[in-house]
Amino acid sequence: MKNYNYQEGLLINPISNGTVIDHITGGEGLTVLRILKITGSTSECVSVATNVLSNALGTKDVVKIENRELKTEEVDRIALIAPNATINIIRDKRVVEKKGVEIPDILVGVVHCPNPCCITNTNEPVMSRFSVQGPRLICEYCDTVISSDISSYII
Repeated sequence: MKNYNYQEGLLINPISNGTVIDHITGGEGLTVLRILKITGSTSECVSVATNVLSNALGTKDVVKIENRELKTEEVDRIALIAPNATINIIRDKRVVEKKGVEIPDILVGVVHCPNPCCITNTNEPVMSRFSVQGPRLICEYCDTVISSDISSYII
């Protein structure tokens, strides 16, 4: 069995239109799909390569989504678990836009607060709001801190 190197050949066929998310932290490609609410029962045509050799990262994951361009809030969610990811928008088989992800200073409606007493977890029409302070997220309503396993709190 051959150990494929991403640089030697294509593991995933190119797409005509859509989004390619590259340089995802190795092993986090399936988490990216969960964040984007892509399941086997949704209509998107998706390709995933996991733990592909990468000169820069050691290993990386790559996700290709045909006929879908990501929204800003989706990119914000991805940035939380894959801070080195790059987003490539493909149209007519060409990269028309390439950008890195950035974690914003404030996350609104991206992460849910684990504090059951937080106003965002009541029947009030209030979206969660977290300030980003390094690797920690702090709820701006109740001061609850999320510092580990952030992906389990992503909405």
